[in-house]
Amino acid sequence: MVKALNELMDFIEQHLTEELLDSEITKITGLSAHHFKRMFSYMSGMTLHTYIRNRRFSIANEKLVHGSSVTEIAYLYGYQSVEGFSRAFRDWSGHLPSEVMKNHIQKSFPRFTFYIDIKGGTSMEFKLEEKEAFQIVGVSKRVPIQFEGVNEEIMELAKSITEQQRAHMHELGNLYPHRALNVSFNFDDGHLEEEGYLTHMIGFATTREIKYDDVEVISIPKSLWAIFPNTGPFPSTLQETMARTYAEWLPSSGYALQDLPSISFSKIETGYDNVYSEVWVPVKVREESES
Repeated sequence: MVKALNELMDFIEQHLTEELLDSEITKITGLSAHHFKRMFSYMSGMTLHTYIRNRRFSIANEKLVHGSSVTEIAYLYGYQSVEGFSRAFRDWSGHLPSEVMKNHIQKSFPRFTFYIDIKGGTSMEFKLEEKEAFQIVGVSKRVPIQFEGVNEEIMELAKSITEQQRAHMHELGNLYPHRALNVSFNFDDGHLEEEGYLTHMIGFATTREIKYDDVEVISIPKSLWAIFPNTGPFPSTLQETMARTYAEWLPSSGYALQDLPSISFSKIETGYDNVYSEVWVPVKVREESES
């Protein structure tokens, strides 16, 4: 995976003036574009979109210092007007292109190179489990994306579940953990910048026939899951586990993500200080071409 990450960085450098297609991401990394962007964000601390934007402006800064015209650079990077490019460049560097040209102001953003850093310290407990096909029955809504803290819109979703819906979900839920699951899918394009929305479902896992029309259903095919148990303050411990799963465990695990919803659950019984949770990550054995 580290090799594939660096190959993609090389590709981006060679095509900075072009839009990066999702198909190119998948071709080089062997992952769906959605899951790669998610992993990249956790590993680098920024979105892939932001990284490419920073690299473009860094190269633009060099070109301005060495005499390229603002018009030439604006056209090169796909801006419709010099004014649009100048505003965007100023937002990035703090200076107008004309100031950079006149005073040779330097601001750079180096390209990324990935490597495995064995930090030691905290190990990650996990298990691999193949689950047969199942369904999740519950209630969902579009909610704003939020990486840290309690998402109030998800809390509102939970409060909106009627007693009848709750009873139907409990009746249908015949699979572990026999409690409410949090399921996230259909992320907006800007989700890795903590912008936009995703669909969040609160529901139960089931193999039973769905006979009620007041609940929604999503189907999960037979697949392999990496399951990460964690215990600590909620929701910070759960969110940290999710981040470490993508940033630390996945790149050196020998597994690649499958394009399925992310799932978690928490046992909140006597407060939020010491909550047991699990994060379920859908994975597959990585092939040589994905390494």
